[in-house]
Parts: sequence; structure tokens; C-alpha cells
Amino acid sequence: MKKIIVPVDFSEHSEYALEAAANLAKKYDSELIVLHMLELSKAVLTAEENTINEEAVFYLKLAEQKFIDFLDRSYLEGIKVTPIVKHFKVWSEVNDVANKHQASLIVMGSHGASGVKEVLVGSNTEKVVRHADIPVLVIKHNPILLDFEIGVFASDFSEEAIAPYLNARKTFETLGAKMNLVYVNSPDGNFRSSPEIDKRISLFLKKADGDLDNLENVHVVSDYSVEEGILNFANTIGADLIAVATHGRKGLAHFFEGSISEDIANHSTLPVMTFKI
Repeated sequence: MKKIIVPVDFSEHSEYALEAAANLAKKYDSELIVLHMLELSKAVLTAEENTINEEAVFYLKLAEQKFIDFLDRSYLEGIKVTPIVKHFKVWSEVNDVANKHQASLIVMGSHGASGVKEVLVGSNTEKVVRHADIPVLVIKHNPILLDFEIGVFASDFSEEAIAPYLNARKTFETLGAKMNLVYVNSPDGNFRSSPEIDKRISLFLKKADGDLDNLENVHVVSDYSVEEGILNFANTIGADLIAVATHGRKGLAHFFEGSISEDIANHSTLPVMTFKI
């Protein structure tokens, strides 16, 4: 975990993410790349070219000044911090920055969203989760302690979930957290019989690990929805981290099908880490 990307908008939740990333950076001797996406208004975007340049420079200087104050934190002492300001285009650019710097993790703060706002607008965190090729850790609250000991990896145990499972297992090992795998049997998640589930999980582990050694860490729960099942199970075992795989659906596919990973990231009070399928 040599480099960690921290997208910020200078809000309180951005500071939660920055402090969480700093805790991880100290533990794993990582560099922090703190990224601010400079969002220009429509007025600026439709103005004359020389006006765009003038306003862009103004907002760039303003962002640089905010960075000086925002990064003046005692918990950043001894950590290499690289601030970056980029002109806003699309949120896939966060992933571009992560790839360019060969980062291992993105850490973001989120206050969550619900109702009409969640459906029609979504949060910037959701947009990053949707596009990121590397794991995204979503932080909701002030990270007083960030020692992950008990984690949950939720999966449907399909073949396409093997890669994120292996990535999550490696990440959990790095964090020193015990991985509990959970399958939620629910009416909204293609309800299956117990023999069908057992067969599905066994085939998954044989393909992923080559054995069934991890079968003892698999839990099958029933609930009204997959999201409720994951959150309730995490609460029951006292987990301090939830990990989920995401398809990164975009456009109409995302609007109509939704994304359990984004719902979890929105509604969980625990830190949530997403892994791209």
C-alpha cells in the first residue's frame, strides 16, 4: 500500500477521510495523494476562452490556498503528502489519477444520501466507486480508531466475484483483519435452496482458492433484502469493516438495476470498502 488517493472537497467528511488515510499511511508507510476536483460553473464553461482562463486561474489559486489550511493537521506529520488540483470533467478522472500514480487504495468521506436525491443525483463518492478500478474505502464518521479486526466480505459467490474476493482477501490480510464471508438469501436476491447455496459456495471456493479451507468462515443468512442481510450480519458479529464487490454499472443500467455496493456505502455507518468486478 505505497500510495493512497484521498479525493477532498474541504468538507468535514473529507477531513474524516484524510485522517483515516493518514492512519493507514503511518501504519503502512504510504504516500498520500490528496486530490481536489475543481468544479467550474456552467457560466464559466460557456464563457469566452480568455474568461475561462481567468476564472480557472482564480479558482485554482483559491483551491491551493484552501489546501494549505486543510492540510495543516498534526496527524499528517511525518507523512509524505502530495496535493493535486484537477479541473473537473468526469469522475472517472479520479481513477485516472489513481492509475497514473499506481495507487493501491482510494479513501473518501461520505455523508450518505437517501430518497429522491440518492436516485436522481447520487453522491460524488458513489461516482468514484462506480469508476474505480482499485478498492475504495468509504468513511462516514470521525475515525477515532481505524484498526480493522473483524471484516465482512459480502458475495453472491458467482464466478465473476472470484477476482474481487481474491483482491479483498489480500487486502484483509494486509490490514490484519479476519475475513467473514456472507451470502444473503433473500426474495430480492434470487432465492435459492440450502443445497443450491452449499453447492454454489463450494464450487466458488474450489475455483478461487483451490480448496475448501475457507469454508468455515462462510456464513449464510436470510433477510428481506441483500442490503439488510449484510448490514444486520455485520452488526451481529461486531464487524468494523464491510467489503463488497461492485459491477460499476453506469448510465441506464445503473439507474434501473441499481448497485448493492453503492446502497451499502450510502447506508452503512461502518467503513465500507468496494472492489471492482
